[in-house]
Amino acid sequence: MDPLSPQAPPHRGPRTPGLRRTAAGPSRRCRGAFRSPRPTSTTGQAEGTREESLHLDIQNLKERRDMLDKEISQLLSEGYSVDELEDHVTQLHEYNDIKDVAQMLLGKLAVIRGVTTKELYPEFGLDVND
Repeated sequence: MDPLSPQAPPHRGPRTPGLRRTAAGPSRRCRGAFRSPRPTSTTGQAEGTREESLHLDIQNLKERRDMLDKEISQLLSEGYSVDELEDHVTQLHEYNDIKDVAQMLLGKLAVIRGVTTKELYPEFGLDVND
């Protein structure tokens, strides 16, 4: 077939009676100027509302900070230390990494044996809820 020769339009099949295409071009709903859904700060009232909202957010953050400071003070008075917490978090990360590797190995073994991973848990003394 010659690439420069005109091609017939593709066959679209029978038309459905009663249905017709809409006219090409923008619809009636789209002919107006673009209006952003975000509020603009052109009026003083909108600016004041935004400022009030920011002050409220700041107040809420200050209250949360105060609450967290009290909680930290309480934990320190009970004998907990930041170093202990950091060590605990490090151990949890290591545990989760080891558990992920074990899950991967169980998955591969289950595929080789043609069983589900859940069926392997009792064989290795594992709890499904662990």
